[in-house]
Amino acid sequence: PFCPRLARSLRSTIASSASRAKLSRAFVAPDMASPAPVYQSHHFDSTKWDFVKPRDDDIVIVTAYKSGTTWMQAVISEILFQGKEKPASVGDMSPWVDLRVPPAEVLGPQLEAQEHRRFLKTHLPADAFMPYFNPKAKYVYVGRDGRDAFMSLMNHYEKANDMWYGAMNEAPGRVGPPIPHFSEHGGIPALFDRWLSEGWPTLEGETDGWPFWSLFKNARTWWELAAEQGNVLFVHFNDMKQDLQGEILRIAEFLGVEVNGELLPSMVKACTFEEMHKNADTVAPLNGGLWEGGGKSFVFKGTNQRWVGVLSDSQVEAYLEKARKELPAECAKWLENGSK
Repeated sequence: PFCPRLARSLRSTIASSASRAKLSRAFVAPDMASPAPVYQSHHFDSTKWDFVKPRDDDIVIVTAYKSGTTWMQAVISEILFQGKEKPASVGDMSPWVDLRVPPAEVLGPQLEAQEHRRFLKTHLPADAFMPYFNPKAKYVYVGRDGRDAFMSLMNHYEKANDMWYGAMNEAPGRVGPPIPHFSEHGGIPALFDRWLSEGWPTLEGETDGWPFWSLFKNARTWWELAAEQGNVLFVHFNDMKQDLQGEILRIAEFLGVEVNGELLPSMVKACTFEEMHKNADTVAPLNGGLWEGGGKSFVFKGTNQRWVGVLSDSQVEAYLEKARKELPAECAKWLENGSK
């Protein structure tokens, strides 16, 4: 059940959320024809970024979902600390800012108090993030074939416990309908059809992602932004699986961090799936407390193509057609295969 103490702390955000949303809607980013959309739902509150004072050396990890977000957080923590004792768990050091819980008034001071180089995360599409885009910060976008991301998302959804549903649905300030229970929708193939063809009602203009948010818009908008901005790096899940050491070095170079060659083997080992799964409760959000089975349900298998034999041939073709329609050709190719 949902924690009453957390509920009480969240009530302080309700009065200010409407005014923050109004301010964000009024912002028109450079080269944008319309105001930046405000993302608010059972999960999102994009206006929480109003409470984050930007730093020039900030790192922001960007994904749609279930594409290697936690993996990238572990990689960047190893790059930044390199054998030094970390001041907190990865999940505590690197929060998802636009998740609507905890409230902005709680999260903002916590982030301001961090003395190490910050590495935050967002699941917002680029147009919704534009009011907060910092040309001096570094953005690391992690992508994965949408079918693989979907299967991982379904594990995340199916293993969610009562505390997860309570935090998403019962915390004060939710905009729009609650997220339905996984068991209400007839299994993964049926959920896939809705995920591929329907957006969540409070996220205007999205045409996929139900009951979460759009994977295709997320990838497309950040791909287009990266073509214009030199501070966005694209990293693919497949490339990390194929050459983890090489990707760690590439990411470190992008971040302007020199890697100690003597420490590199231990850094790579710490970021393997086997090590992360072993220490899942320390890397998963809230130590895995929102999922049945804890962190090991969140850091699950780390494998691809689990959709084979689950999705029908017609569903696979529908996915490929959607990708062709929604994404630039090079983006669609990269999202499916990676760079290597």
